[in-house]
Amino acid sequence: MILQLEHVFKDYIQGKVPVHVLNDISMEVEEGEYLAIMGPSGSGKTTLMNLLGCLDVPTSGRYVLAGQEISALSDDALADIRNQYIGFVFQKFYLLPKMTAVDNVMLPLLYRGVPMKERRARAEEALRMVGLGERIEFYPNQLSGGQCQRVAIARAIVGNPKLLLADEPTGALDTKSGEQVMEIFHQLSQQGITIIMITHEREIAECANKIFHILDGQLVGDGAEQPKRKEAQTDEKA
Repeated sequence: MILQLEHVFKDYIQGKVPVHVLNDISMEVEEGEYLAIMGPSGSGKTTLMNLLGCLDVPTSGRYVLAGQEISALSDDALADIRNQYIGFVFQKFYLLPKMTAVDNVMLPLLYRGVPMKERRARAEEALRMVGLGERIEFYPNQLSGGQCQRVAIARAIVGNPKLLLADEPTGALDTKSGEQVMEIFHQLSQQGITIIMITHEREIAECANKIFHILDGQLVGDGAEQPKRKEAQTDEKA
């Protein structure tokens, strides 16, 4: 079990009025699973992603990640866990515009104190894994949207995270670029990385092995198993 939520609630205060965003969320995710969470705007899916990514903590309930209770940790401890265990991919790429692709990918390793030579080698390898080995010295404004997202994925995986969180990873991409990103996710899943993806697109969600639905801050159902991808489909997209 890589993570477990037990009766998690999340409230925010607007003025003096509490707003209930997540209501009694419980879920378990096994190591190596690839699942999608679907929900309309305002359903609580981004708040749930923030909790899973240790960017926020529950108002009540328990969150256990890799055997560690998260809910009562300090901000510094949460930052360490994010750096050591979690990779993030967002709809917006959040690349630093004045840094090359390889420099952007090296950043998480810099924060870990990894030596420069090793940082560079691991960042180059991550970029080759996502098909950008020929563009390591390109700046973001020299890359397409799909290529920028692949740089962001390389940055997310360069530290060998236990958990990869993706929030609308194809939302800003054209169809072909979106398919390329989903193929990379499929390959990462085959390598054993646990992936949780937030999306409102059914077609994208069906790339995962399980789909959960969130509505009005509550998970609906326990996650539906998806049929295995056919190799012919995989080959066609590769």
